[in-house]
Amino acid sequence: MIITDTHTHLYSEAFEGDRDEMMRRALDAGVERFFIPAIDSTYTQSMLDLESNYPQNVFLMMGLHPTHVKENYKEELVHVEEWISKRKFYAVGEIGIDLYWDKTFLKQQQEAFVYQIRLAKKHQLPIVIHCREAFDEIFEILEQEKESGLYGIFHCFTGTLEQAHQAISYGMKLGIGGVATFKNGKIDQFLGQIDLEHIVLETDSPYLAPVPFRGKRNESAYIVKVLEKLSLIYGKSIEELAEITTENSKNVFGI
Repeated sequence: MIITDTHTHLYSEAFEGDRDEMMRRALDAGVERFFIPAIDSTYTQSMLDLESNYPQNVFLMMGLHPTHVKENYKEELVHVEEWISKRKFYAVGEIGIDLYWDKTFLKQQQEAFVYQIRLAKKHQLPIVIHCREAFDEIFEILEQEKESGLYGIFHCFTGTLEQAHQAISYGMKLGIGGVATFKNGKIDQFLGQIDLEHIVLETDSPYLAPVPFRGKRNESAYIVKVLEKLSLIYGKSIEELAEITTENSKNVFGI
C-alpha cells in the first residue's frame, strides 16, 4: 500500500528536533510520496535540503504563499520564476488568496495569484491553491484563467458541496485532510457525493492534525486517520482508497 501526502510542510521549524524520526513514522505507515509546498524564498534552502535527504520520496513545489505576499512580493515572484526556470518542480504552489489574517494586500495577492497561474501554464505545471475566506475571489480568477492548461489541487478544501463542484469544474482535485475528521468540519457531510476520482489526500503538516490528534502538531503519518474517515464515508477499504488517491496524485503531478 502506497499512500501519498499531497501537501506537507516537512521542512517546517516544527520538525527541527525530530524530523528523521517523524519521516520514519510516516514511511512505516505506508506514506511513500510527500509533495512539499513552498511559502517564500526564506524556505527554499530548507526544501532543497529535505529533497536531498529523501530523494526517492520528496517532491518539491515552488510558489509564493498568499499570507507572505507583502511589500516585496514582486521580488518574491522573481525568485519563484527563476527557480522554476532552472530545475524541476512538480507544481506551482501553494498560491491563492487568504483573507482570514489580513486584507491589507488583497490586490497584491490577486496579482500574485494570476501571475503564478500563468507561470504554471507556461511551464505546463499544476497549481496548488490556498483559499481561506476567499472562495469568491479565488473563483473569480479561476473563471478568468480557465482556458486550457489550468489544473491542480484545491488544497485543504473546506467549502460547500456547490463550491466543491465549482472547484472541480476548473480542473481541480480536492485536497482532503484532517478537517474531514472534525465534528464541525462539515465536509464529511457531503464528501460521499463527490466521486473519488476528484479526491487527493493531504495533511498540511504541521497544521490541522486529524482527530484524535487535533490541536497537536500534525505529521504525515497521521494521514492514516484521514484514510480511516474516508473509508467510513465511501465504504471502501483503506488500501483501495490509498490506491485511488495515489493514482489521482499521479494524474496531477505526473509522477
